[in-house]
Amino acid sequence: MEITELRPGLHLLQPRFGQAYLWRDGSSLTLVDTGIAGSGEEIAEALTTLGHRRSDLTRVVLTHFHEDHTGSAAEIRAWGGVAVLAHRLEAPVIRGDVPGPPPDFLDWERELHARVASGLPPAPPCPVDHELDDGEVIDFGGGARVVATPGHTDGSIAVHLPRHGVLFTGDTVAHVDGRVTLGVFNLDRERTMRSFRDLAGLDTSLACVGHGAPVTGDVPAALKAAARDFA
Repeated sequence: MEITELRPGLHLLQPRFGQAYLWRDGSSLTLVDTGIAGSGEEIAEALTTLGHRRSDLTRVVLTHFHEDHTGSAAEIRAWGGVAVLAHRLEAPVIRGDVPGPPPDFLDWERELHARVASGLPPAPPCPVDHELDDGEVIDFGGGARVVATPGHTDGSIAVHLPRHGVLFTGDTVAHVDGRVTLGVFNLDRERTMRSFRDLAGLDTSLACVGHGAPVTGDVPAALKAAARDFA
């Protein structure tokens, strides 16, 4: 597990596949996404390395249902005292009540998906303790606002911490080889592009993306510049 401090109280966790973000408010922790199934012990060890206990984790916020984001949610929830939060449109898939719809692949994405994602273990079904809606405020980071970003999946969300200028983008935004870009493997690419542009309107100085290094500095300008590539 690679652990990177992004700011005091905010760390990027990189298990075997995928990435998650750990936010600290005093002694209370929030985890955004969980990596693939089987990452729970790695995440527990990361907490210990950072001087925390499993019991310090209060909630897990899931940006969408894909297995590299929700894979270890059930395992972590089983620690006890951890609430799982996700958008109401994602909740039935995360619970295992219905299958998640597959992406509408671009031709070039098929080979990429076969190479990097096709063999990932499925995410075990996980209860969702609280179903989120657009504009809802979650009690961490001084008030974390849920921003609906449909397109990658129907219920994809970003989470914006206005007080800190931090944005968790899920897979709507990627940062690959130094290039800020639209995330891949989308259910509806046009809707994803609209959501990407909406995120460019938020006051943000640190964007914690679903894949790749966080985007720093003038994040709105970086997103607007990237959006021009698919205008």
